[in-house]
Amino acid sequence: MKALEVTGVSKIFADKTIALEDISFSIDQGEFCVIAGSNGSGKSVLMSLIAGLDEPTGGSVNLFGNSAGLVFQDADSQILGETPEEDVAFGAKNFGLKKEALEACVKSSLEQTGLLHKRSAYARTLSGGEKRRLAVSGILATNRSLIIFDEPFANLDWPGVRQVCAVLKKLKDEKKTIIVLTHELEKILALADKFIVLDKGKIRFEGTPQEGLRQNLEQWSIKNPAAHYSTLEDMLWL
Repeated sequence: MKALEVTGVSKIFADKTIALEDISFSIDQGEFCVIAGSNGSGKSVLMSLIAGLDEPTGGSVNLFGNSAGLVFQDADSQILGETPEEDVAFGAKNFGLKKEALEACVKSSLEQTGLLHKRSAYARTLSGGEKRRLAVSGILATNRSLIIFDEPFANLDWPGVRQVCAVLKKLKDEKKTIIVLTHELEKILALADKFIVLDKGKIRFEGTPQEGLRQNLEQWSIKNPAAHYSTLEDMLWL
């Protein structure tokens, strides 16, 4: 069963810049999709259209009654409460939960992302990885059926990357429908069921991760995630 269908979508801004051109693809319920692309490829514009933050110039986005939750690249922009507990409760309250149900929902959501022990901490002092996990907690509390991650590894250190990957793996195991928009394929492609490459507003590849690795990804300004380092010189990105 489909969770998302994007059909012939285009986005043209007022200055005539074409951000997306004739984009079509679908994602099934429980599928984990990685959409890769360099800066300016159209990833963030596509994310905004799927999440309902903007309208396409042409074409359609069908969520089949599902609701999309978005984990922004800048996790700080999503923090609305003083503590993780208050932050998660903020969204859940807007969905009508009261007292005991609200407390149970907040506890469960923080527990799922490994943040229950920090429920009373000052949210702004959390690490980058913890802030992204907090954003996921908020989405889980509002029972979103599709979760979109926009560059989830941006500005994270290695422990933070591992924290986010662990949450993504858990969500996949729970059969959540996931979209990850990233150019850092080496960190997440192994979890994907579907792989899409965007370049200059167009889909250049759609298929399995295994098929994607057989493409010349560098022609679309994406580093080959399977690159092998055996010498110090291999680590020069020239």
